[in-house]
Amino acid sequence: MAEPGGRPARRFSGRMRRFLVRLLWMAVVLWGITVVSFGVIHLAPGTASDVQAGLNPTAGDGARERLTELYGLDQPLHVQYWSWLSRMVRFDFGQSLSGDRRPVWERISERLPLTFGMNAAALVLTLLIAVPIGAYSAARQGGLFDRAATVLVFIGFATPGFWLALLLILLLGIHWPVLPVSGLTSLEYASFSWWGKAWDVIRHLALPVFLYTFAGLASMSRYMRSAMLEVMRQDYILTARAKGLPERIVLFRHAMRNALLPVITLLGLWVPLLIGGSVIIESIFALPGLGLLFYEAILARDYPLVMGSLVLGAVLTLAGNLLADLMYGLADPRVRLGLSPGQEAA
Repeated sequence: MAEPGGRPARRFSGRMRRFLVRLLWMAVVLWGITVVSFGVIHLAPGTASDVQAGLNPTAGDGARERLTELYGLDQPLHVQYWSWLSRMVRFDFGQSLSGDRRPVWERISERLPLTFGMNAAALVLTLLIAVPIGAYSAARQGGLFDRAATVLVFIGFATPGFWLALLLILLLGIHWPVLPVSGLTSLEYASFSWWGKAWDVIRHLALPVFLYTFAGLASMSRYMRSAMLEVMRQDYILTARAKGLPERIVLFRHAMRNALLPVITLLGLWVPLLIGGSVIIESIFALPGLGLLFYEAILARDYPLVMGSLVLGAVLTLAGNLLADLMYGLADPRVRLGLSPGQEAA
């Protein structure tokens, strides 16, 4: 057992101090993101009152002015921001300016499960497919499998997501109608059994989840291949092979753990795509998710709803980076113990 004030205690104290500094820095970054975002969205021409008054041909300037005063848009920009920030620190994102004027968080929370579920399913499928493909391509560098995977990866990089979505709708929804291509449920959804309802939702989400998976498969498999090739040149891999260990043990027990570090970075960057990467797919397939809600809020100049979505995206981005750091520590003991790359854990 380490003595009080010994090296393990100092390491724990240093890690805790760095963690607290990281949290404080994340709060400062989040505040800066809110300042920039609040200013940028108000640079767009038109306001919520202009959009709503434009939908009614009988509305005059008086109605537009009353809406502007009702929403507080007549106040200076810094006053509007301070009012929004004082509510946000109490986890109150205000009320939506469009639709039925429900609370912003209520509208976000009812759309979040669908978007999060689709992206989580696509992430799991991507990892299950991309990691073995990348590892096997590196183990068989220059072989038939590696060349075929390289061709497919470049096709994946070059294929626009929206074009592939429209192509799949044309093929699988019109010419060969085997999958639904719009909405989340069928018209007969209420009459289905529990298993029938689940199967109906799965069929509606099959194409969107496939597109999410296809989009991430190319980059993640290439990162995994490059990382495996770099790791397999290390001395400890040569030593393991010299000891006569089976190639399967060398690859999947010794090489893959260190090769997963770049993939962990990608996982941290994947988190903010829950919102930004969902806008196009959810719009094409008319899915009531968070991406479509964000797009509709921008068109309606619904500033509280736009800011709520942007804050959620910023928090997810910062949380993803923090999660990547924690996963780095789990994958590499040197990071967990605060050692330099040239040092080894005692």
